[in-house]
Amino acid sequence: MPSSAEHPDHVDTLVIGAGQAGLATSYWLNRHGVEHQLLERRDTLGGAWQDRWDSFYLNTPNFSCVLPGMPYDGPEPDAFLPRDTVIGLLRDYAARIAAPVRLGTDVTRVSAANGGFAVDTSDSRWQARNVVLANGAFQLPRISASAAAIPQHVRQLHSHDYRNPQQLPAGAVLVVGTGQSGGQIAEDLLDAGREVHLSVSSCPEAPRRYRGQDVFYWILQVNLHGPEYGINGLQTDHLPSPAARFACNPLISGNGGGHSIHVRDLGRRGVQLHGRFEGTDDGGLVFSDDLPARLALVEAGFGQRLGRMTDAYIAAAGIEAPAAEPVPADDWLPTDSGARLDLDAEGISSIIWCTGYGLDFGFLDVPVLDEWNYPRHSGGVTEVPGLYAVGLPWLTKHLSATLSVLGDDAEFVAAHVAAR
Repeated sequence: MPSSAEHPDHVDTLVIGAGQAGLATSYWLNRHGVEHQLLERRDTLGGAWQDRWDSFYLNTPNFSCVLPGMPYDGPEPDAFLPRDTVIGLLRDYAARIAAPVRLGTDVTRVSAANGGFAVDTSDSRWQARNVVLANGAFQLPRISASAAAIPQHVRQLHSHDYRNPQQLPAGAVLVVGTGQSGGQIAEDLLDAGREVHLSVSSCPEAPRRYRGQDVFYWILQVNLHGPEYGINGLQTDHLPSPAARFACNPLISGNGGGHSIHVRDLGRRGVQLHGRFEGTDDGGLVFSDDLPARLALVEAGFGQRLGRMTDAYIAAAGIEAPAAEPVPADDWLPTDSGARLDLDAEGISSIIWCTGYGLDFGFLDVPVLDEWNYPRHSGGVTEVPGLYAVGLPWLTKHLSATLSVLGDDAEFVAAHVAAR
């Protein structure tokens, strides 16, 4: 029977979210003998991967799927897992570690009470000494306010709700944003024979392979071992500003065995390129008139940051690696500036907003969030005693929200919980 406000269920530690971060935290809490309960708003396990499109593959190689107590041990460490396999992996993991999960339970309020926390949910009330926020960073789909002014006959959806080209009406499709979702969905539509328009953001392109390894291998090494050699650019304490926690990841894909995505190549394949989306005007859409400079910025981004850190790490660690392959000059440009788009003239029937997510801590009635709606913390231990966070981007490192690194943060947080 669900508990009531007068007779709440009591537990030492509540973990909000049973995706990869919540499950990793449960593993370590079990190892420390901490009584706990996971609350998951979805009706099935699998986390936010269940919100990805049908053809989605992980962008990170299989060798980087390192859940605590269950590292990847399959025959293809350099391959990439499709969406449904990732979901199955998390469900199998939950069963293996006997994670105490309550599904279909939406947390509506967390407040301080009786030296701990009162946690209200869609079907019950809890009293907990500790609460771990493990509900992730993919909660609130962001869509431009200008979307409201777009004619109603144009179907609009966020990448969160996109599944395949067949769900869209006939006609051309505008994809807004060239982060990993935007680039991959543009390819998905193009492969299905759809006419595609693409609004180019500032997310950097990256080579799928760099200096003899998958590029993610080097990014992971710099995250984990860079500080040993004075390479600290992927550590949270060395971010240039709090806003940098929300910068987009490199534009790569795990589809087809893994490959790079180059915006100019998409243009050569027939995608109509536009600048950054800026709004609507008299029935049309307006974009920044800076495509040449924008494409150059996108192409230079990896070399200016991640590539430079990788080279520095390889040199400092004394690793023998082949030299980086020279990037051939590419001055291809579309014939149109892409600064304006007439929806009717171009036959645009759908718009897919690949514009990212916002954090959702609207249920927190505890003064712990900064101006970016991000918990103020140190290593996942927030300013409020007993309140923790795991699985957020840049919690301690660039890769803190990934299957590769979140287990370390979860271990630290679980040890702190146990020590209380």
